[in-house]
Amino acid sequence: MLNAAPTAQVPRGTRESPLDVAAVAPIAARWAARAEEERMLTAEVAGALSRAGFARHFVPERWGGAAGTFGRLLDASAELAGSCASTAWCATLFAAHGRLAAYLPEEGRRDLWGTSPDVRVAAAVVPPSGSAVAVEDGWRLDGSWGYASGVAHADWVLLGSWTPGAVEGTRDHRVFAVPRADVEVRHTWRSLGLRGTGSDTVTADGVFVPAHRSFTVADLATPLPGAARCHSVPYPMVAALMFAAPALGAARAARSAWMAHVPGRSPRHLRAFAAASSEIRSAGLLLADVARRADGGEPVTPLAAAECRRDATAAAALCARAVDGLFRAAGASGLMDDHPVRRPWQDVLAVTAHAALDPETAAEDYARLALGTPA
Repeated sequence: MLNAAPTAQVPRGTRESPLDVAAVAPIAARWAARAEEERMLTAEVAGALSRAGFARHFVPERWGGAAGTFGRLLDASAELAGSCASTAWCATLFAAHGRLAAYLPEEGRRDLWGTSPDVRVAAAVVPPSGSAVAVEDGWRLDGSWGYASGVAHADWVLLGSWTPGAVEGTRDHRVFAVPRADVEVRHTWRSLGLRGTGSDTVTADGVFVPAHRSFTVADLATPLPGAARCHSVPYPMVAALMFAAPALGAARAARSAWMAHVPGRSPRHLRAFAAASSEIRSAGLLLADVARRADGGEPVTPLAAAECRRDATAAAALCARAVDGLFRAAGASGLMDDHPVRRPWQDVLAVTAHAALDPETAAEDYARLALGTPA
């Protein structure tokens, strides 16, 4: 495999998650066109993701989860994206949202995982939306939250809103865990790429959330006491990595499809192929190194987190550039709905539109830390 990146090493003492991609990839491929048409995953694919272990990947071992590694999730997500990038996107986010939910108080975690670690968790956390009002023993949620990927097949959804802070004049970005049955979903996802993710809008009308089902985004910067490594890494260090993983797999799929279907071998075609191959391989190496560092390659510092974010966003940008080069080199045939480069091109474009993958912001934040420049 010319584009394979080194697999991050599993830290000693870690029980690795299996993430059975081989079992779910054929199902994802079979239903990919249907997911794109209906703008959401099918129930068959969602069920396969749970059976493959994605939902439990970052769930703490205490609750039956795998407390897995970022390296394994990167490899699995990229491999799965070769069959369907929308499936890989939802799979990765189901895993990532389980990691976020681990920051709930003990009783909240019991609510989610008391009977099974395989519950699927969707989220609409950033930007904070809707309204959260403190009431006796909890909060009342009202309003709308956009882009909740995979919510049609979720058991729970994490919603983010502003709430008053502990200090007068401040505010907290607070996250609430809500049963999917307690909210309504409006089918608003009409996108260019990642069409099958079902990133729809969630609405709440006076939904009560007990106090033990919430935490603040600031909590994500503090390691959980006695936690596995995956719960000891600050969110900014790994967020871009997880969003970028499906783009890497889709870019590799575009390269393979281009090799098989573009008949031209002119100097222009050869240059486009060589450039894309280099960019995709570079992206894989960058993401593998970010995963290695997150999984225990070195101590976590604000600068290390900024470096990882810098590299993950740069990797996503490389994937977008590579796929765009292949798409343009395919000529007019690449515009056709049935051309195999068309879907990965659209999917990578959609992935890299995510705010978490903005390379300019990541570069500026890294440079300010590295150079000691005030924000």
